[in-house]
Amino acid sequence: MKDMQAQSEKLRRDAAECAPIRDLATDPKKRELFARLAEHLEVLASAVEQAIADSGGTDVSPMPPKP
Repeated sequence: MKDMQAQSEKLRRDAAECAPIRDLATDPKKRELFARLAEHLEVLASAVEQAIADSGGTDVSPMPPKP
């Protein structure tokens, strides 16, 4: 579960790093890209946190790799 918490924290940090890039971008397409990226990373972090909560704090097995 510590791995999942670390991943959630990393996703939140990555989302936070997108905000200044978005704000400083002069190209509207880049600004939109980093805004969407930040939003998507926040959604992913929330999904990881929900998985932790749903597991009741126990270790959740990772998904098997796709063939």
